[in-house]
Amino acid sequence: MDIATWMTNHTVWTDFILVGLFGQSQHPALLCVVLFLVFLMALSGNALLILLIHSNTQLHTPMYFFISQLSLMDMMYISITVPKVLLDQVLGVSTISVPECGLQMFLYVTLAGSEFFFLGAMAYDRYVAICHPLRYSVLMNQKVCLLLASGCWFLGSVDGFMLTSVTMTFPFCRSQEIQHFFCEVPAVMKLSCSDTSLYETLMYLCCVLMLLIPVTVISGSYSCILLTIHRMNSAEGRRKALATCSSHMMVVTLFYGAAVYTYMLPSSYHTPQKDMVVSVFYTILTPVLNPLIYSFRNKDVTAALRKMLSVGPVFQEMVK
Repeated sequence: MDIATWMTNHTVWTDFILVGLFGQSQHPALLCVVLFLVFLMALSGNALLILLIHSNTQLHTPMYFFISQLSLMDMMYISITVPKVLLDQVLGVSTISVPECGLQMFLYVTLAGSEFFFLGAMAYDRYVAICHPLRYSVLMNQKVCLLLASGCWFLGSVDGFMLTSVTMTFPFCRSQEIQHFFCEVPAVMKLSCSDTSLYETLMYLCCVLMLLIPVTVISGSYSCILLTIHRMNSAEGRRKALATCSSHMMVVTLFYGAAVYTYMLPSSYHTPQKDMVVSVFYTILTPVLNPLIYSFRNKDVTAALRKMLSVGPVFQEMVK
């Protein structure tokens, strides 16, 4: 491709067009209201979980530290997609500039990559707590937790920087329309007029590596956990350990399943409609489900919530 053609491909337009979620809907106004309510539920649920963890000293443990980080990610995750979708629907616009698209892509990939590793760190935390309870306070002290969290955020940001910088440097000349409601890497790559097969292969290998490391940690951790639970004499101990681990495995299954579909299945399995449904599931519904999974299935969190709610009437009586 000569320089003149390259310049033409990059200067024909300055904005992409997001097809969005409302194009195929017969009731876009109703869908907009539902999406707004889901967004509020996700923000309030995760914010409440973070508040409970930081305000209750009984929840100042490594497990809840990682859960608070996961809730923070979920709040950021849904905030980089849904407000743009809702605002576009209200204003009647559907464009996104190239810099905005790149920023959205970077934040989304960074958060997704970080969550991959955080789920692995959480599995390791459960392994130490159940298999080595006497050494738990030493192996999972505050310094170790901060290092693990920093490492997860760093690896996620590296993944975001690599995928975004390469994706956004390709020439786009096929269409302005992104068949998605946000700038997801595979959807943007379909607009490129150059051969992206090598990059898609490298992206596939990168995703395999990003999944393989935490999946190996998760599989190894839970194999040891199940063996330890099987040897427990206390029925109450087995029940509590299984309840804690099952909550984590539900989140792992939801998140990793969607990631495998999006980034690892061949393009023949993908259609724009399927891609949007899967993306809605893990970018919008998962942030709503995560606080429910970690709160309703956890007695410590529900006890902390009851304690917080009981403080209100007591405080009012003191004021009177």
